[in-house]
Amino acid sequence: MRHQCRVPQLGRPADQRKALLRGLTTQLIREGRVTTTKARAKALRDQTERMITLAKEGTLAARRRAIGYIYDKQLVHALFEKAQDRYGDRKGGYTRIVRTVSRRGDNAQMAIIELV
Repeated sequence: MRHQCRVPQLGRPADQRKALLRGLTTQLIREGRVTTTKARAKALRDQTERMITLAKEGTLAARRRAIGYIYDKQLVHALFEKAQDRYGDRKGGYTRIVRTVSRRGDNAQMAIIELV
């Protein structure tokens, strides 16, 4: 039984799911907005907000943890430089999920996730 197990499976094995979320997190931080399915956007929100919280913390250990997760090293350094100015007064809720029309091929619920 999987009672109280709240990990979004996304229909993938664990290694593929982690790679998918790492890639989407990198893309969201780089571009500021990503269009994806609603389930992926909700799973992506947790990881992205965790990375922004690390960037706000700004310590060397936090930077190393972020470099270990985000694929682009220069992007991590840019995030750590801008995060305190952009999100310094905010205690959470760095992303916004907006639902859009369903995907044409399989009628999946689509959403746009963006940085606030």
